[in-house]
Amino acid sequence: MVDENKVFKTRAGIPIPEVPDRDFGGELQTSEPGSPPYTRGIHKSMYREKTWTMRQYAGFSSAKETNERFITLLEKGQSGLSVAFDLPTQLGLDSDDEMSLGEVGKVGVAIDSIHDMRLLFDKIDMASVSTSMTINAPASILFAMYVAVAQERGTDISSLKGTIQNDILKEYIARGTYVFPPNESLRLITDVMHWCKENTPRWNTISISGYHIREAGATAVEELAFTLSNALAYVQAAVDSGLDVDEFAPRLSFFFGCHNDFFEEVSKFRAARKLWYHLMNDRFSPSNPKSSILRFHTQTAGVTLTAQQPLNNIVRVSYQALSSVLGGTQSLHTNSFDEAIGLPTDESSTIALRTQQILANETGIADVVDPLGGSWYIEGLTTKLYEQSKKLIEEIDACGGALTAIENGFQQRHIHESAWAEQVAQDKGELLVIGVNHALESQVESDLKGQSLDPSLGEAQCNLLTSIRANRNSEAVSEALANVHDIAQNGGNTMQAILDAVKVECTIGEIMNALKESFGTWMAPSGV
Repeated sequence: MVDENKVFKTRAGIPIPEVPDRDFGGELQTSEPGSPPYTRGIHKSMYREKTWTMRQYAGFSSAKETNERFITLLEKGQSGLSVAFDLPTQLGLDSDDEMSLGEVGKVGVAIDSIHDMRLLFDKIDMASVSTSMTINAPASILFAMYVAVAQERGTDISSLKGTIQNDILKEYIARGTYVFPPNESLRLITDVMHWCKENTPRWNTISISGYHIREAGATAVEELAFTLSNALAYVQAAVDSGLDVDEFAPRLSFFFGCHNDFFEEVSKFRAARKLWYHLMNDRFSPSNPKSSILRFHTQTAGVTLTAQQPLNNIVRVSYQALSSVLGGTQSLHTNSFDEAIGLPTDESSTIALRTQQILANETGIADVVDPLGGSWYIEGLTTKLYEQSKKLIEEIDACGGALTAIENGFQQRHIHESAWAEQVAQDKGELLVIGVNHALESQVESDLKGQSLDPSLGEAQCNLLTSIRANRNSEAVSEALANVHDIAQNGGNTMQAILDAVKVECTIGEIMNALKESFGTWMAPSGV
């Protein structure tokens, strides 16, 4: 029996009418897929012509072990690589830094120098594979190592395809692996954009990420608004640095999470494309139509995975993946069911990949373009997400833009409040999570252990660093690091200087220290 007092609403708080109709605000779409404002998808034929790229985020322990996982995934049909780096690497620390103790190789692969990057991509054709790297503060350094290895092999670097996340603003908002002050961080990003325009034109220089914002507790509306307002800040910074909008905007990419509210997530992706198209055209007037197209990667929501009854996570991931595809994603990562317990095993990562392959090849959903378009509920929800996100972006504009709002803790406060509201709803049993606060009768202790790591890895990485430092050309290293420092402080392209440094075996920590001496460091406000 229906509780007459219950209010039905999406996770973002949008009321759901009993029978969505024209009064809900839906509009039958007059535009076609592949046409502005791209609500229905960025390609006319979508997956009929090309299935979304299947990426599995992978990285653990040493470069050698991660390389073995990469090769296994490629052999099983994965069509792109996605690199997870350990925490020291994400912060630009060498494995033998005292701050790295106990963290080397734990949540991703440890990369200290070009030697590790060579091992990471051993026996992998860098000219044909598309590689995504989730790295931010030291993004230019890791990308430089990737480019240097490709050049060593004789690969034409203009053919390199992939993405570096390189999205520092969301680190200040939600994730925390930032190092430098905001303006200096933006300088590093625009330097990469300038360099890639001339050298690696097929490489995506930034992936503006809503995923981590959502994982921190944001609603769908906040995820859209904060991500797109960050993107506007990057576009403005690039234009201010002397780039024409059409020289870099076609290579911008986005990265969203996909949560449990099935219809809201489908509508979120549709609203994102429409909103970005209008924002870009209203504010920057690009000439190239590709400059206002929102291309995005999706990852299923790690925050929804539970350590209790972990096999349930396979079902959660499957539905989230389905809504991602129905929303028109260009690339997808499906989480492994054991990730709430530890790093995924070979078995669990294979099941995650098979989930995508079943969706693409057995369900028929790839044969239909925007199959939910025209639904009064989907169209109305798309409109409401568009309008509410646009309103929140206007509030950020009134604060002085994304950067000023971050410095004042605006986005952080919103996320804290939304995360708290969600947790309270779970604690009260208003928001049911199977195996956590509902359906507990089959609860049993899980014997899953996750991926095991070699505890000697940290020592091995430190020994390798000692060997590298003893055998490299010390004079060339000193000159390269001095050049990084001087260019960072006095002007010039830091990306080229960093590339020169990694080629003479400078480590990630050494290059970061040279940048710290020029840029300083910074602490973002918590928003509390």
